[in-house]
Amino acid sequence: MLTRRQIRVKVMQCIYALTLSHDESLEKQKKFLRTSIDNTYNLYLLVLSLLAELHKMEANFIKLSSKKYLNEDVQKFPNPDKFLNNALLNKISTNTLLHDELVKRKLKNWDLHQDYVKIVFREIKKNEIYEEYMLLDNSNYTEDKNLIVHLFKEVIAPNERIYEYFEDDKLTWVDDIPLVNTFVLKQLRKVNAESGQSFFLPKLLKDSDDMVFAEQLLTKTLLNNTKFEEEIQVKTPNWDKDRIADIDAILLKMAICELTNFPSIPERVTINEYLEIAKEYSTPKSSIFINGILDKLVKEYRASGKLKKTGRGLL
Repeated sequence: MLTRRQIRVKVMQCIYALTLSHDESLEKQKKFLRTSIDNTYNLYLLVLSLLAELHKMEANFIKLSSKKYLNEDVQKFPNPDKFLNNALLNKISTNTLLHDELVKRKLKNWDLHQDYVKIVFREIKKNEIYEEYMLLDNSNYTEDKNLIVHLFKEVIAPNERIYEYFEDDKLTWVDDIPLVNTFVLKQLRKVNAESGQSFFLPKLLKDSDDMVFAEQLLTKTLLNNTKFEEEIQVKTPNWDKDRIADIDAILLKMAICELTNFPSIPERVTINEYLEIAKEYSTPKSSIFINGILDKLVKEYRASGKLKKTGRGLL
């Protein structure tokens, strides 16, 4: 679920948090990193379980609509239970593995904040594609799936109130929301009628090596902070240290750390990854600035034999 680039972003966030707090506790930062990575999975579970909550709310709506004074709300549809019986929505709602994981992690957010579920529920009821879907008497699995994909992409993912809620809940979720929404959408598009319950519970990391990489990158960057700062200053003699943006300085140190401490990662991979992160998280000219310094350092490392790379490397 998390790529190496996203892991690098997590490490960058940890170092930036340390820079702001001036807390030099390495163990504290490693714990923050592990928690930040794990919280990405919590966010994924919450976004996915929002669909289950919408299914539960639809069941209550149908039950209430059976009363005379609300009957008109569903009579315009030939099959009022159609959304309730949506095959993909049911697959998610009845997923016991998902339910057990939510219980295990004590994720009761929607139970405590039903108002947010109601906001999305009302938006769905007003959606034009939802109306078209409900006006058809029957549908097959593909049509059921297409509706949920559409509703997630057009109604749930871009909902500003849901975004604000997640943003307020966890600081690190600000950057995780687009990542998680994109991944959920990908899963919804890939799922089929035969997919088992574990399909919606993918591994957060590809393997244990990813967590080792994250912790080593954080640790080695922090422990060599002074040395890396000196290398940057030598390559930027006309720049006062305070003039270099904090994020740029952090990305440069992380890149230098990777170049000199991770022999299995090709130098071009390292440079490209940090340039892309700089484009997203720093100033418009940061990637040019960072590329210039790294290019000089790589040439110097090669000449001195300091750059020792082996294997194909990992993204």
